Amino acid sequence: MKKSSPALYLIPCTLGATPIEQVLPAYNKEVILSIRHFIVEEIRTARRFLKQVDRDINIDELHFYPMGKHAEVDRFASYLAPLRKGESIGVISEAGCPAVADPGADIVAIAQCEGLRVVPLVGPSSIILAVMASGFNGQSFAFHGYLPIEPSDRQKKLKHLEEVSRREHQTQLFIETPYRNKKMFDDILRACSPTTRLCLAAGITTEQEWIRTQTLKQWKQSGLPELAKIPAIFAIYAR
Repeated sequence: MKKSSPALYLIPCTLGATPIEQVLPAYNKEVILSIRHFIVEEIRTARRFLKQVDRDINIDELHFYPMGKHAEVDRFASYLAPLRKGESIGVISEAGCPAVADPGADIVAIAQCEGLRVVPLVGPSSIILAVMASGFNGQSFAFHGYLPIEPSDRQKKLKHLEEVSRREHQTQLFIETPYRNKKMFDDILRACSPTTRLCLAAGITTEQEWIRTQTLKQWKQSGLPELAKIPAIFAIYAR
């Protein structure tokens, strides 16, 4: 991988309390330590992550630019000023890979429009890891983020995703806020066919990791463990 010219580096971080060396290549540390400007989802957690990468890193020498939900989108283009002047910039979201089900895509879009160099670094993506572990179609899959909260709208959406999966032989993935994992699980059981398969991948790469694939008929018999505080990926596949 070239480091000869400045770039916008997309820097993955851990998905939970996992030792960094278990999920991130050593090369990522080299890149991170060469950067002084970071566009981050949350400054506090980004600083904590950088200290995990290297406890001797001088945080006070670094510059942080917020891109979280309260950030001013109109300022995003200005964040790339150091890159235009020849200094690399890193993008860090709260967990996993930036710009994939996490903030960062708007920053990347600006860089691409300006012809600036963009380099994605290797790291954990809960979406890809869930597909790998599900046993479902890994050649055709779709991630839908959060489904509607209103019960009737959610039921309709689940039925629609099940039909798309059956028709297109496509894996359908989505997420929910951890404290509503049980509600999502119950809604899937109500909305979808007993023969449809569900993979629930929770706490991926952490000590709490729990991944299981069963038909909905089997899920009704086995029930769900306590996952109210653990981030999870739901995947369904219908035949």
